[in-house]
Amino acid sequence: MTQMNRLVGGFGECAAARYLVGQGLTLLDRNWLGPDGELDLLLRDAADLVVCEVKTRRAAAFGPPVEAVGPAKARRLRRLAVQWLRGTRVFRPRDVRFDVVSVVLRDRQPRVEHLVRAF
Repeated sequence: MTQMNRLVGGFGECAAARYLVGQGLTLLDRNWLGPDGELDLLLRDAADLVVCEVKTRRAAAFGPPVEAVGPAKARRLRRLAVQWLRGTRVFRPRDVRFDVVSVVLRDRQPRVEHLVRAF
């Protein structure tokens, strides 16, 4: 991953976190590293855990960022969520929800789209 991609991804994650917190969710963890990969954002929505994958693009030329989350990525995120839950004592959720936030940078302004229960 190039330095530019890391910067763009980090900017997108910050924009997504601000958006979700603004929607009333509570940020629990960010960029959690597990044995099988990374979880971008972990949030609390009332009694539910929200595992949020963030996809950021500088342009929409290659399609919506949400299309980058396929079945293999969804399986890996589910495994990571189980690992996170086993290692945390933050709270015991009633349900676990998997969301995807797409961030497209346009004229230096992020356009954020939130797909609830993406998979």
